[in-house]
Amino acid sequence: MLTLADSQNPATARPPRPHAVVIGSGFGGLAAAVRLGARGYRVTVLERLEQPGGRARVHRQDGFTFDAGPTIVTAPFLFEELWALCGRRMADDVTLAPMLPFYRIRFPDGATFDYSGDPAAMRAEVARFSPEDVAGYERFMARSAAICRLGFEELGHLPFSSAADMLRIMPALLRLGGHRSVYDVVADHIRDERLRTIFSFHPLLIGGSPFRASAIYCLIAHLERRWGVHFAMGGTGRLVDGLVGLIEGQGGTVRCGAEVARIEVAGGRAEGVTLADGTRIPADIVISNADSAQTYLNLLGGAGRRWHRARLKAAHSSMGLFVWYFGTRRKFPEIAHHTILMGPRYRELIADIFVRKVLAPDFSLYLHRPTATDPLLAPPGCDAFYVLAPVPNLAGGQDWSVLAEPYRQAIEAHLDATVMPGLTGAVATSRVTTPADFASDFLSFRGSGFGLEPVLTQSAWFRPHNASSAVRNLYLVGAGTHPGAGLPGVLSSAKVLDTVVPDARVYA
Repeated sequence: MLTLADSQNPATARPPRPHAVVIGSGFGGLAAAVRLGARGYRVTVLERLEQPGGRARVHRQDGFTFDAGPTIVTAPFLFEELWALCGRRMADDVTLAPMLPFYRIRFPDGATFDYSGDPAAMRAEVARFSPEDVAGYERFMARSAAICRLGFEELGHLPFSSAADMLRIMPALLRLGGHRSVYDVVADHIRDERLRTIFSFHPLLIGGSPFRASAIYCLIAHLERRWGVHFAMGGTGRLVDGLVGLIEGQGGTVRCGAEVARIEVAGGRAEGVTLADGTRIPADIVISNADSAQTYLNLLGGAGRRWHRARLKAAHSSMGLFVWYFGTRRKFPEIAHHTILMGPRYRELIADIFVRKVLAPDFSLYLHRPTATDPLLAPPGCDAFYVLAPVPNLAGGQDWSVLAEPYRQAIEAHLDATVMPGLTGAVATSRVTTPADFASDFLSFRGSGFGLEPVLTQSAWFRPHNASSAVRNLYLVGAGTHPGAGLPGVLSSAKVLDTVVPDARVYA
């Protein structure tokens, strides 16, 4: 056993563990911290907001609890791995409830489709809409499984550090249709337009247009079927709290209210960070979970080679998000945990959002009712909700200080007239988040909800690399790097660090 005297003896003292600074406490940053801590690093996580979680922060208001961002957990094994690295079981800290159905999808005519991972139930749902499309649906799911094996299971946690890495997988990617859009591949197999909508909307969950996102993202359909869709009891914030606990148990630190002003670079190597208050924190390695554009444009002062200012401004950003969080004085038991309300237009609305960047008078909505599964997230007899509308990012020029309340009122009126009669007058508490808030709170480039848009020319090697190509000892995690947005994507970006970050003993 090492005694105090030993620790003061240069011959016997243990060398200090190398220091890793993580900028940002989104799921990518927290997962990176756990993985680095398990590999012997002393880790400090710096979060500019007053609570950890980044986009997964929690709003508590008038007795209601609202997850600000992610509300579903897919590929839960990626979380379980983090607990296992610390010699613990995730189930001891977080309870995941399986969703059935995953989503209820409703069309303007009132028709609904219960989307689940049960193959027999899904065949029956497809047959209700279009019996002749059942065989095509089966072929699509087989295609999704093949894409998932390549794009997620084989490549999702591997770095794409060179063009050669991309060239090696390009034949397989092209064979699976990666150069085509998700919608086009779905349309190859399914004829009914409503079913095409149902099986092509998934890119919107990671910030992409179904008509532009690479067909590699068809993998989501199989990923959900294989590992399910889950909800963390107590809200997604319980996962954030659990990860913070793991980091602290490893001897790491999570500091909130600590804004990083710049990454310190000397001789082409990251050597630490300087906070907005002038405090300098030295580090052996720096991991940025900030928006990738924020990292290169501001934290590095535009020092990137491949991701310089002009290229970032020419890049396609994901759409913006308008989110209305509200609690009601009464319950709405007929509303499922996850409901997707399709608007009267699909292709044209998506073009308004991604191409024309205009705020349309109609909308498609994702309605989240967590109290369907966990009533404790609202006071007795009440329900908690959030409703999300994809909208243009700030490149559209919308003034959300003027538009936010009229847009919220339009959504409220639509919900009252369709699936939630009596909503108006039952709202007990309310708050909104707009693309302007994403820009101010998360320093998101153009106020986008998910960083770069997931098109082929911004995927894998074409995204900002996990090991920075501009600065040695700087690494990127989160939605803005490979493999991309969504909980499986950002957790996998942290797993990539196991490959590209040297072992701690290199710095010892």
